[in-house]
Amino acid sequence: MNILLWHVHGSWTTAFVQGPHTYLVPVTPGRDPDGLGRARTFAWPESVREVTPEELRDTPVDLVLLQRPHELELAERWLGGRRPGRDVPAVYLEHNAPDGDVPDTRHPCADRADLTLVHVTHFNRLFWDSGSTRTEVIEHGIVDPGHLYTGRLDRAAVVVNEPVRRGRYVGTDLLPALSEAAPLDVFGMRTEGLAAHLGIAPDRCRTADLPQAELHAALAERRFYLHPVRWTSLGLSLLEAMHLGMPVVCLATTEAVEAVPPGAGTLSTRPDVLARAARHYLREPEAAAEDGARARQAALERYGLKRFLHDWERVMTEARS
Repeated sequence: MNILLWHVHGSWTTAFVQGPHTYLVPVTPGRDPDGLGRARTFAWPESVREVTPEELRDTPVDLVLLQRPHELELAERWLGGRRPGRDVPAVYLEHNAPDGDVPDTRHPCADRADLTLVHVTHFNRLFWDSGSTRTEVIEHGIVDPGHLYTGRLDRAAVVVNEPVRRGRYVGTDLLPALSEAAPLDVFGMRTEGLAAHLGIAPDRCRTADLPQAELHAALAERRFYLHPVRWTSLGLSLLEAMHLGMPVVCLATTEAVEAVPPGAGTLSTRPDVLARAARHYLREPEAAAEDGARARQAALERYGLKRFLHDWERVMTEARS
């Protein structure tokens, strides 16, 4: 099957393209957001093919996987008038929790009989108003990086992109107090200047932007994973950290309360409880390793790649029937 999808979310797509199909990823000369082409920092198989908008006009497409509202019009134009959901089977994947007038946020694909709307978490499906559109939940799948955890560094790992711009959404305002409990290493895009912005001493808040191939090993050296995010879907970095065998210290918000079971770390809506858990892991490396092992087992059972791909096969087959 030829599946057309845009390169929107590198980590998620890395799992999706492990399936048995040919994946057509648009590429434009400037590699803009509508034409990023193949990932440069993730390992994608040869079955992921770059195609230009001109090539798409005459390319057979069996299913379109939409991820942003404007892709409906874009796909019709680039496919030479073939309309997603009518002339070509289509599934709309919603990565994000709703913004705006929560909990009354109306989904852009609400009340459509020609699409299946797939959410990545049950929380997302609960909070989006999708009207009469058929909805499904396919929870994340992770390409297992292996049990790499050593925890040899007495520091917390945080993964967040653009923490200054995104602010309270990702819990940036909580980092100064949490950095007093444990020194932080914040990984992600546009993290430079974070310590100065927050008034944290440089040794208590370091930042780095690493390619995926180096990120997992770096995370696994830190004693625990800190997830201070207030409002998001479900960070794949949290699930990847659990796969690595890291214990987690996590705000009990959105889908995190479902993803992190008892014994895999600490979940709380109280930052002081998270700070106490951070200090505990710094003092007790053996306890950190034990909780991390339980986190890994839970992540393998719930967010394994085989289940993820099987769920997608079922939904895509139904969309084409």
